[in-house]
Amino acid sequence: MRTQVAIIGGGPSGLLLSRRLSQVGIESAIIERQQRDHVLSRIRAGLLEWGTVEQLRAAGVSKRMDQEGLVHDGVFMASGESIFRIDFAAAIGQTVMVYGQTEITKDLYEVLDADKMPILHGAEGVQVHNVFSESPFVTYALNGRACRIDCDFVVGCDGFHGVSRNSIPSRLRKEFERVYPFGWLGILSESAPVHNELIYCRSKRGFALASMRTPTLSRYYIQVDSSDCAEQWSNQQFWDEFRRRLPSQVSDSLEVGTVIEKSIAPLRSFVCEPMRHGRLFLCGDAAHIVPPTGAKGLNLAASDVHYLAEAISGHYQIGDSSCLENYSERALARVWKAMRFSWWMTTLLHNFPDRSGFDRRIQDSEFEYLNDSPVARRALAENYTGLPY
Repeated sequence: MRTQVAIIGGGPSGLLLSRRLSQVGIESAIIERQQRDHVLSRIRAGLLEWGTVEQLRAAGVSKRMDQEGLVHDGVFMASGESIFRIDFAAAIGQTVMVYGQTEITKDLYEVLDADKMPILHGAEGVQVHNVFSESPFVTYALNGRACRIDCDFVVGCDGFHGVSRNSIPSRLRKEFERVYPFGWLGILSESAPVHNELIYCRSKRGFALASMRTPTLSRYYIQVDSSDCAEQWSNQQFWDEFRRRLPSQVSDSLEVGTVIEKSIAPLRSFVCEPMRHGRLFLCGDAAHIVPPTGAKGLNLAASDVHYLAEAISGHYQIGDSSCLENYSERALARVWKAMRFSWWMTTLLHNFPDRSGFDRRIQDSEFEYLNDSPVARRALAENYTGLPY
């Protein structure tokens, strides 16, 4: 097979990039290890920066999102029994939208199927070759048959455990990582959300987040030890612990529903530099991972797609490759700002096992400053709703 851009990974970033390229007449093919049903079964992020919303609209995949997505003008922060709201719209004139990553993936599949874009599911043994030549190619096995895609560029959208990042020699990569000593135990519940906006809760028992997917589907999380597994926690234990970490004015209205998914997500911060190696480009989780505290994972992938689609389009349409050459620097500048914000939110809201009395007092003061200062609330609103591309 011959195409212009070979995309490794059929998650939302790979699908969105393929769509953005097809809109300007650039051919691509997507190589995905899993079957489509598996990709669509993943429970992932659900909060979109407004820049991501606008990008999905520009890609022509926003019809269902605009009908079903929940626009949020603010967010609540709680510490013990104290709770206050940060008004995004009043502070900076921006909002966010709640719309699940799984739904975005469905929408992208639908439009790419209509475009007759090649999406090769079940590809095994993917390898990247000749990225410093003008003729890179990707090899893989499909249904036991050896296959090859020749292309002009390769884009790795295959996540943290994919092959793309490791195709860059280790001596040429710088990797920065912090692994946190806790995870998030999350459930998806068939119940009305406890509130119509997200509530980030700090308590002596640990962090909790009250979120949602739809008006009848709630997504709730609690901080747990990194050694825990989801099977250790019965549904009742989760509900009891979640309720204890909410302010009583919120927990009194909590509706317990049927749990349809339960899992633990580890928390880590990770960045790989550079995000370009010859004609191989990294995008999304292949290059960076953020803790979910700041809701930046999917949104950073979307900003990578923005930079990369712009760069590839410039190369083909006007013969300008400067944005391709600068892609890594442009993307990483935004990545590190989001990394800082996610680290800050994580530090502000979680209990750390080695935290001293001094550390806890600093955490208390930071929270009080956020409550008292319009400048601090504006800074949170600016970062949470999304820094400009």
